[in-house]
Parts: sequence; structure tokens; C-alpha cells
Amino acid sequence: MNIPANHPPIKTPRIGVLLVNLGTPEAPNAPAVRRYLKQFLSDKRVVEIPALIWQPILRGIILNVRPKKSAANYAKIWMPEGSPLAVYTKAQAEALQTRLGDAVDIRYAMRYGEPSIERQLAAMKADGCNRILLAPLYPQYSGATTATVVDEAFRSLAAMRWQPALRTMPTYHDDPAYIDALATSLKSELAKLDFEPDAIIASFHGMPERTLHLGDPYHCQCHKTARLLSEALGKPLTIAFQSRFGRAKWLEPSTEDTIKRLAEEGKKKIAIFAPGFSADCLETLEELALQGKEQFEEAGGERYAYLPCLNADAAGMEMLETLVRRELSGWL
Repeated sequence: MNIPANHPPIKTPRIGVLLVNLGTPEAPNAPAVRRYLKQFLSDKRVVEIPALIWQPILRGIILNVRPKKSAANYAKIWMPEGSPLAVYTKAQAEALQTRLGDAVDIRYAMRYGEPSIERQLAAMKADGCNRILLAPLYPQYSGATTATVVDEAFRSLAAMRWQPALRTMPTYHDDPAYIDALATSLKSELAKLDFEPDAIIASFHGMPERTLHLGDPYHCQCHKTARLLSEALGKPLTIAFQSRFGRAKWLEPSTEDTIKRLAEEGKKKIAIFAPGFSADCLETLEELALQGKEQFEEAGGERYAYLPCLNADAAGMEMLETLVRRELSGWL
């Protein structure tokens, strides 16, 4: 093909995959956490309260009180390479790049914080990606997770003169590849324990109960994930919902109450895991692994184990490769 001498440079067309996770502050200190929380809690998909009511509360109270406490919690689980969520999500992108090879450009972004979705989409387009698969790393669908990622991606595209084609990966709460990966990982982690749990808790991130009544499928999809996983493991699972925030009624039972109840019922040994998280983060490493253990022991429990997320382990990466290759059908 003959290109005119004065024609601007044209990048070789490429296929891109953008893995997206929730987000994280850039450092375990109050100013960084404040910036992160301001962006996160200003999202109308996350807090569905009119801005005229919510913003004074957010800016006048929450952003003056919560960052210091949250920063202290982040400091407990911060890794030498940075935030666990960022470290593991980056590792997932790198492992997927190795699996798919140079034919696909694999990158990662955070819905809140850096690297942002907007920045990564612009960089991928500049590097020649004219077809991009957006892959939110949320197994179960919620307006506050999957939907806001898609919203932000299309807001970014709206500012582009020359847009790439965009596909979005659907949620995978009941996908056999996901259930198999969880079962494989859990069997391996349970085998490492030096005790047999009296109960196993599947702790999902909580959502306000009103989201269920408004038609959000999250609650139902969490229960289906737990049911299918219980069948695959051949073990009963106790479902709970963690990370309650504010005074509104949230999905129940709460993880904290469930941990205490099991101990009070004489369950002396329990294991807990978080199947709704694709990578370990503050909510798993601090809230479940550390706080959960304290809550269990204070209620009379004796042995407590937190089982890690899939992260970039082989079972999780096999699943992610399967899902991504399926969604790239016709492009690759």
C-alpha cells in the first residue's frame, strides 16, 4: 500500500485488553486516602444520595475524619511494591500478557486512582489499539462496580475524536471457569491448614439493601456463586456481607455478626474467603484477615484462617485467560 509522503504516521492496528479494578490510594497516608475517598465517594453510582445532601456530609465530616483511620489500616497491609490491590492487578496484567503474547496489548487501570481508565484508553489508542476489550474484574454485577467502570470508559471515549471499537466483558459469577478456579484454589488453601474448619464463610462485599429492591442482581448472583461453589467443593458455605458503611440497612447477614455468631454457637475453628474480590486488598487483608480474627477470638473462637483471593495464581490466571480469549473471539 502506497502512503503519501505527507501522510501522518499510522500505528499498526492492535488489539487491547484493559483489566479494571476498583482503586486504591497512592500511599498509606491521610492526604492520599483523602484524595481517593473523595473521588470514590463522589461517584453517584456508589452513593445514591442527592449531591446537595451528600456532598456537605462527605466534605464536612467524612473527609475530615475517615482518611486518618483508613490510612492506618492501609499501613498494616501495604507491600514494599505498593498497595496490594495495585500490585496484584498489575501482576494479573503481566501474567495475562505472557499467556496471550504480543498479539494483544494488556494493561490495567483503576476506576478510582491511578492508572486511570481515561489515561490508559488514550495511551492504548495512541499505541494503535483500534479494538479494546474492557474487562472489569468483578465476578458479580453491581451498579457500584461493573456499571461505573463501563460509565467511565464511555465518558473517556466521548472525548476522543477517533475512537477505538470497545467491547465489555460480562460478569462471570456462575461461569464454570470461575467456579472451577475458586474450587481449585480453596481446596489447595484448605489442605495447607493444620485444622479442619467447623465452618467456612464466603464473605462478599456488602451493598445497601435498597440496591436489591431497585433491581441490582448483585445479591442473587452472590448467592448463586456460593451455591455452585459449595457443590464443587462438596462442603457447606456460610454466606455473609462485609464492609457496611453509614446508617442505611445493608445486605445481611453481616460478616462481623456472622463471625461472632459462629463462635458463640461453639464453632471453634473457621476459615473465611472473599469470592467477590479478584485480588486481595484492604477489605480482605485488613478487614477479614486481621479484624475478623480479632472478632472471632474475642467471641470465644480458637482457630481462624483467611484464605487468599485468586490474585495472579495459576488457577486464577487460567480462568482469566479463558474469559478474555472468549470475549476476543472474532478479533484474535
